[in-house]
Amino acid sequence: MRTTFGWQAMGSPTALRRTLLERRDLRPDDLAVRVDYCGVCHTDLHAVREHDGAGGAPLVPGHEFTGVVTEIGPAVTEFTVGDSVAVGNIVDSCGDCAMCRAGQENFCHAFPTLTYGGVDARDGSTTVGGYSREYVVRDRFAYHLPAGLEPAGAAPLLCAGITVWEPLNALGVGPGARVAVAGLGGLGHLAVKMAVARGAETSVFSRSPDKMDDARALGAHDLIVSTDPEQLAGVRDRFDVVIDTISAPHDLSPYLRSVAMDGTLSHLGHLGSITVEVIDLLIGRKRLSSAGSGGRPATAAMLEFCAAQGIAADIELLPSARVNEALDRLLRNDVRYRFVLDMSDLDDGLCDRGQA
Repeated sequence: MRTTFGWQAMGSPTALRRTLLERRDLRPDDLAVRVDYCGVCHTDLHAVREHDGAGGAPLVPGHEFTGVVTEIGPAVTEFTVGDSVAVGNIVDSCGDCAMCRAGQENFCHAFPTLTYGGVDARDGSTTVGGYSREYVVRDRFAYHLPAGLEPAGAAPLLCAGITVWEPLNALGVGPGARVAVAGLGGLGHLAVKMAVARGAETSVFSRSPDKMDDARALGAHDLIVSTDPEQLAGVRDRFDVVIDTISAPHDLSPYLRSVAMDGTLSHLGHLGSITVEVIDLLIGRKRLSSAGSGGRPATAAMLEFCAAQGIAADIELLPSARVNEALDRLLRNDVRYRFVLDMSDLDDGLCDRGQA
């Protein structure tokens, strides 16, 4: 087994400790990746807060990271040592089901292997995530990082970015489309950037009119205050696509009413149960959809598009020793728009004591 340092949940809310982790020895189709930058996702926060630390496999979060290949297995042909790569929230799939054959490994019928907290189909072990200095990954689920992408800002593209790219791409958003993005956080700000770059007339729904300057800076044409009935009435039946990235439970009716005839509300942020008034779908033949992550072809295409268009996440970069601060602030929504951890401090003793 290989060893590396990383940040492991210890059974109390947002309390991670630096510890020595084990990685598997390389299989023939594996890469060893030195993790340089890892994004901090709301999923990480939820996983840490729900982890009770009572036995079982260790929890090491992190499923959106960039780094450099340091070693390859003998069957690897698409990567060489020194390549810059990116890894997202899926690190394996069956490869045989209808979804995998369609390039939608994220919907694998056998359930894809998640980057952390997943079950490795080959040996039954629990995967340990990217809040660490090294990750060992099957070559099919690593992506060449295009030269035009800065590695720290690119890390969140592998989760937040592909999550919003998937519906924008599937729904054919392009020049002339009218798009609105609900919520201007980690997912929402990337949805705005991508929709604008695809040529769409893009608006933002926000509870606060104070977000107008932020929305305009991201390329949006307009901001609709979602608590203002007059503004909501003014956008009824207006948008071809609404991308809903709001993470808390909320009423979908105002957003469905803003969807144009035969348009779609893509609900991405809150993954729990929802209640929908059928009449809000019936009037205008409107559609309600969702999406989650993306398959290998879509992820590679998204990275190339972002490189060509100069799209990366707006981030606050912190040394990994401040991971608990990042999680605490994320809980308070005190970030614009994504935290990214610099993992290089795991090479030294700076985070051994006092900062963890």
